[in-house]
Amino acid sequence: MAGSGVFAELLDGDTFKYYADGQWKRSTSGNSMTVINPTSRSTYYKLSVCTKEEMDHMFDAAREAQRAWARVPLWRRAEALHKAAALLKQNKDVIAECLVKEVAKPAKDSVTEVVRSADFIDYTAEEGIRILSEGKCLVPDSFPGNERNKLCLSSRIPLGVVLAIPPFNYPVNLSVSKIAPALIAGNAVVVKPPMQGSVAALHMIQCFHLAGFPKGLISAITIKVADLGDALTTHPAINCISFTGGDSGIAIAKRAGMVPLQMELGGKDACIVLDDADLDLAAANIIKGGFSFSGQRCTAVKIVLAMDTIANKLVEKVNVKVARLSVGPPEVDSDITPVVSESSADFIEGLVMDARQKGAKLWQEYRREGNLIWPILIDNVRPDMRITWEEPFGPIIPVIRIRTIEEGVQHCNSSRYGLQGCVFTNNIHRALIVSDAMETGTVQINSAPARGPDHFPFQGLRDSGIGSQGITNSIHMMTKVKSTVINLPVSSYTMG
Repeated sequence: MAGSGVFAELLDGDTFKYYADGQWKRSTSGNSMTVINPTSRSTYYKLSVCTKEEMDHMFDAAREAQRAWARVPLWRRAEALHKAAALLKQNKDVIAECLVKEVAKPAKDSVTEVVRSADFIDYTAEEGIRILSEGKCLVPDSFPGNERNKLCLSSRIPLGVVLAIPPFNYPVNLSVSKIAPALIAGNAVVVKPPMQGSVAALHMIQCFHLAGFPKGLISAITIKVADLGDALTTHPAINCISFTGGDSGIAIAKRAGMVPLQMELGGKDACIVLDDADLDLAAANIIKGGFSFSGQRCTAVKIVLAMDTIANKLVEKVNVKVARLSVGPPEVDSDITPVVSESSADFIEGLVMDARQKGAKLWQEYRREGNLIWPILIDNVRPDMRITWEEPFGPIIPVIRIRTIEEGVQHCNSSRYGLQGCVFTNNIHRALIVSDAMETGTVQINSAPARGPDHFPFQGLRDSGIGSQGITNSIHMMTKVKSTVINLPVSSYTMG
């Protein structure tokens, strides 16, 4: 049960505390904010609301703790991370329960998220040792006009304090994807959990606390973004921002100045199905890619571009599979569960109504109960419909029928997003040509878009983000190169 056992110290009465100085604290503000259960649409948890003074103290403590942490041997940093990973796995059921109640993630998928997060931490610890134990030694005489009188020793050093802002849909996994690389690289971390998903994230932070990380090195701030959001993201102590979320990331990027950024801001991932594709494979992946976690994933299939010659068969196969999806509460592992909030449900409904009014075909009758929206396949979608370009983050799959491959690629590249895409074909040459032409960070061939495995590079173009993620890329991004040049006596040797 959330807040019990090893997590009991997180609670003050019915309110979850914030984490700073290696302690769980109730804010001096005396205020709290609520976490709504998407299924019941009622308050399920309460969070302490931090003050600006408490936030400033976190950053001061982080800077001080980071200087000492940077001198801790790599193997000891890795050892602490392995302990945190083990604790996550030991407490996976309690943390998974939080995910079920906060974001309506199916119970089985919630456990998977916690275990995946632990595996991420373990791999990061080992990869960090491999990357950070290496350096370079350069000699100068390879550059014209120089003698062998210098040695340049270069290595990677931490940036300092990393601000980590994860999203609601993967509050544990996308927290550790920022925290673990930062820590193994020698940085301190201030985490701002999402409102929905905060309690799961705080339970995850407790696992790092129990693993014995130094006081002040990790902090978790619970705030009202409307009150302290700008003050947080522009704090002068920040040396790096790693953000996953929506368009608010664009505003953060504009204000960040010289601070290095790692941002994933959403997508409109296109699935192009060519006329020689395995339609059963394509249909299965469209269902998996479009409806997993009710479509609330940045890598969800959000538009299907099907060749005219196979579109009817493809849509029929997808429609049959849509009818088999179970709809209901997350506790019983329903395929389709409530979306995260009433405002999200309203937005999704607006997209569906707009498409229907403009002539699209809804293969299923629109049905909604509270935040629960039944899955819909929307056919004959046109460019003048909102669903063509806007990201629904819900259980909707729109289908556009295309006449040529070029038409599909052009549509994909006309989007303001460029996170992921996929192409289905039995011709590898055509697949590679289409992949090369699609302006997205990743293209999957004969599979739905996906973030993992977590050591693969993961990045977006245009409004989908800045920088590249994946364990190796994150470690590189959260460090910088430092050079030490040793000057030697000039050699008396000359050729002649």
